[in-house]
Amino acid sequence: MGIGASIDAALAPGVRRRELWAWAMYDFANSGYTTVIITAVFNAYFVSTIAAGADWATFAWTASLALSYALIVLTAPIVGALADLRAIKKRLLLLTTLGCVAATAALALTGPGTLVLAIVLIVVSNFCYGSGENLSAAFLPELAQPEALGRVSGWGWALGYLGGLLALGLCVGWVGFAQARGQTAAQFVPVTMLITAALFALAALPTFLLLSERAVPQPRSSGHLLRGSFSRLRHTLAHAAQFRDLRRLLGCIVCYQAGVQTVIALAAIYATEALGFGTQQTLIMLLVVNVTAAIGALLFGQVQDRLGHRRTLTLTLWLWIATVTVAWLARDAATFWVAANLAGLGLGAAQSAGRALVGWLSPIARRAEFFGLWGLAVKLASIIGPLTYGTITWVAAGNHRIAMLATGGFFVIGLWVLRGIDVERGRAAAVQADTSALLP
Repeated sequence: MGIGASIDAALAPGVRRRELWAWAMYDFANSGYTTVIITAVFNAYFVSTIAAGADWATFAWTASLALSYALIVLTAPIVGALADLRAIKKRLLLLTTLGCVAATAALALTGPGTLVLAIVLIVVSNFCYGSGENLSAAFLPELAQPEALGRVSGWGWALGYLGGLLALGLCVGWVGFAQARGQTAAQFVPVTMLITAALFALAALPTFLLLSERAVPQPRSSGHLLRGSFSRLRHTLAHAAQFRDLRRLLGCIVCYQAGVQTVIALAAIYATEALGFGTQQTLIMLLVVNVTAAIGALLFGQVQDRLGHRRTLTLTLWLWIATVTVAWLARDAATFWVAANLAGLGLGAAQSAGRALVGWLSPIARRAEFFGLWGLAVKLASIIGPLTYGTITWVAAGNHRIAMLATGGFFVIGLWVLRGIDVERGRAAAVQADTSALLP
């Protein structure tokens, strides 16, 4: 079977290839934000320049992220319910995209002495990014055949890492150019914020021009729309026992994503503070990691549809445990490069596998709502993991190695929770929900 035929076979009825590409381009577009702002450039800049390398600097960074994720935790289920009731995923996605792009561009105004402004803009931009990520993910089950969710999710994540690679590559080029002319971080980092915002805006255009909103507005009771959304969410939670495997999966996601989000938010800081990496060295390393992440998303996306969702996720978590162990043991750049590339493979695999499995266990009528719960789980993990790391480094007087070792515990707990998930039982519950009177 050729590549084109393989793509067509993976698509849901009525979905065109260009729509799949347009959807995947959103992963391409928004990955520059996480790569440059959260993982590679602005996090280290925040700690070393904006917070002047204070003992509490890493904690301040993780606390800022925690606040943005807490806001997403509070709003994601309701946003998902609103999107389902009115079939407005695409419109809400546009609003969150504009918010993230504007706040990211405004980060160019930050520098020494702008701690409060930097915190506000990080909270706003990351809140918009995370909310948009949930809405984008909710399109996945509309585009792919149920048996191809892992494959199609992997395609999206792989293209996303290429987007992160492009954004980071442009920033590496600018940083090298600026440093050759004697510029300091306070001079060249703001320009990387503008590069990231512009790329996000341009690359997201195909999503809004070509992707169709296939959801149908749901019957709603009289009264305020928000009250209807809360009522719908309460209905889901009241019958949550029917979706016990999905509930356990969400718990598993909280555990292992706490470790993943810690690595995403603190990789550059760990490389800088624990191993003495410079800005350009860190950026080049993360460029390579984006390549391995794309490979991981593609590879594990294919494996997941053949090997099974739970087994694939199990392999992924073992890979993460090995990654954290190598990073903790690293005393030189070469060893840390090994850990970084293992993290890249694990990152692509974990993101793709988790998103696809949520789609597999979700009833059709509540996809946006349940992807909102997925986003809630990821964002709750994004509070727990990085904040734990930041607290440990503060209490341990800046000892990043102890914090990295503690991060490995999240993956061990995730493995234990994953053991109790019965994927076929969970899928059967989702199908039954769509054909019963339980979910009107």
